[in-house]
Amino acid sequence: MPVPADIRLMNLASALLMLAFMLLAFGSWAWWLLRHPAFALQAIAVQGEVSRNNELTLRTHVMPQLQGNFFTIDLDQTREAFEAVPWVRTAVVHREFPNRLRAVLQEHHPVALWGEEGANTMVNQQGQVFEANVDDIDVERLPRMKGAVAESLTVTSMYRALSPRFAAMDMDIDLIELTPRGSWRVWTQSGARIELGRGSATDLTERLNMFFKTLSQVTSRYGRTATVLAGADLRHKDGYALRLHGVSTVESDTKKKP
Repeated sequence: MPVPADIRLMNLASALLMLAFMLLAFGSWAWWLLRHPAFALQAIAVQGEVSRNNELTLRTHVMPQLQGNFFTIDLDQTREAFEAVPWVRTAVVHREFPNRLRAVLQEHHPVALWGEEGANTMVNQQGQVFEANVDDIDVERLPRMKGAVAESLTVTSMYRALSPRFAAMDMDIDLIELTPRGSWRVWTQSGARIELGRGSATDLTERLNMFFKTLSQVTSRYGRTATVLAGADLRHKDGYALRLHGVSTVESDTKKKP
C-alpha cells in the first residue's frame, strides 16, 4: 500500500532535521579545529638561496604580512610577502602539518645595473628589473643598461649578443642603451661612444664586424691603434663616421688659404 502523504512529509522533515544537525555538528567541529592552538603557526622553514637575506630581514618583511593558522593562511599572499623581500626573485610556499610552513626561495642574480647612476635598480639573469641595495654587490664589475623597463629582456638579450664581439677587441661594454626611438648605442669601458642604430642582433653584429674589420686599418694611417677610439657612428649605410683621441680632421688655421 502507498505511504500516506503526511507520513512521507514527516520522514522528509526528519531527514532534513538530521542533515541540518549533522551539518551544524560538522561546522562546530571544523570551527573548533581551525581555531585550536595546536594549529597556530609555530615556525617557517626557509630553504633555497638565502645568501643575501638573514633571518632578521625575512622576519621583518614577512611576518607582519601573515594572518591565519595552518588551515586558513593564504599561501599566495605568503608567497607575495616573501617575493617582496629585497633580492628574492621567486618563492614557493608549502604547508607542513600540523603548524609549520616551508618556503623555498630563489634570489636575483644581477647581470647589470639598470637606469641612471645612483639608482638601486638592476637586471637579473632572466632580464627582469628589480630593486635592491647596490652596495651589496661589486658594482665595478657590472655593466649598465638603459631603456624602458618593459624592454629590459630585449636589452639584456642584445647585450649578450654583442658583448663577445666587443670583448674580442678588448672593448668591454660599460653601458648599452635602447633609446625611446628604438636605436642602440654602446659606451665601452674606455669611454668610446658607438652609435649602432636600429635593427636586430644580427643586423648590429654585421655592422660591428665590418667596423672592427677595418678599424685597425684606419687608425694605423694616423700612427694610432684602436685604443684611441673616441666614438663611432655606424648608422651610415655604406660606411661609418669615426672619432679618435689626438687626431683631428679639421684643417688648422695656419694651413687654411687666405
